Amino acid sequence: MEARVIKPAGLVEGDTVAVVSACGGAAAAYPHIFRNGIKNIRELLQVNVKEYPTTRMSREYLHKHPEKRAKDVNDAFLDPEVKAIISSVGGDGDSIRVMGHIDVDAALSNPKIFMGMSDPTTIITLLNQAGLVTFYGPAVMTGFSQMKSLPDEFSVHVREMLTNSKPTYAYRPYDVYFSGYPEWTYKKNTGKVNAPKKNSGWHWIQGDGIARGRLFGGCADMFEMFKGSRFWPEDRFWKDRIFFLETSENNPPPGLVRDWLRNYGLMGVLDEIRALLVAIPYNYTAAQECDLERILVDVVSDEYGRDDLPIVAHMEFGHTDPMLILPLGIEAEIDCRKRTFRLLEQPLR
Repeated sequence: MEARVIKPAGLVEGDTVAVVSACGGAAAAYPHIFRNGIKNIRELLQVNVKEYPTTRMSREYLHKHPEKRAKDVNDAFLDPEVKAIISSVGGDGDSIRVMGHIDVDAALSNPKIFMGMSDPTTIITLLNQAGLVTFYGPAVMTGFSQMKSLPDEFSVHVREMLTNSKPTYAYRPYDVYFSGYPEWTYKKNTGKVNAPKKNSGWHWIQGDGIARGRLFGGCADMFEMFKGSRFWPEDRFWKDRIFFLETSENNPPPGLVRDWLRNYGLMGVLDEIRALLVAIPYNYTAAQECDLERILVDVVSDEYGRDDLPIVAHMEFGHTDPMLILPLGIEAEIDCRKRTFRLLEQPLR
């Protein structure tokens, strides 16, 4: 039987947001980038921000103490003052060592917004498998810190997703997107993004008609790290999911992504899901992105016979800015004819 869906409460003015570093230690290396993100969160959401002990600790210390990183997450869920938890930044995959220390029962008993992207895929998906609606979205240093350099639509989107709970929500592509940031070592680059790129919109690769299912997904690179472990979803979990995937700043080549997709086919995942959403791949050339989109069809349709499966690519929920926030566990709809993507229920209670 599927776990019940547990929705967190939305933020209101004056609430307290916890910041944790369950993954990387970039806040210690680039404190100016971190401080700017905290400032923007306070101003945008009109909230207080509470840092937990490991938040600004060094990369070396965090690597040696996964249990202390997890303790911050657990304590934030147990803290009655805290209403939401946001990751400081992504990382290099080290959060797989944190997963076993997460107190899932504490999170389910004290449901709160938990949001991050990339490396925090581990914790986001772990909690969602247990029933908590979690959020794949910007982190303090990647997204929030650069907020004032991004289109105003991004700030509006963040407020709508984290504070207002509408019965349905229609996503729309951004007109432009940005890949990466100027070198963080230099304080003059605080809050800045690289040059904008014209957005060609979402790429509707295949599919005809309407697909509905519960959102689930994250960073493909991270999924590869815990495939086959006790943290991997059970076979039955995949039924009727809208599965979203993005690639990391490590820039995995299209051929490697093909192998990952083949593995999903071998496990039966492609048989069970209702749609596949793929993010704009970070730092790909136009030719590489074309190769990736061809591979999606080759594997999903030709090799595993799912020519009926809607595939939408070039979406803005990955290692680009501004990000679309995706709530895991919420019923969503892909309409291939109208070319729309929307939530069918509110992610917050």
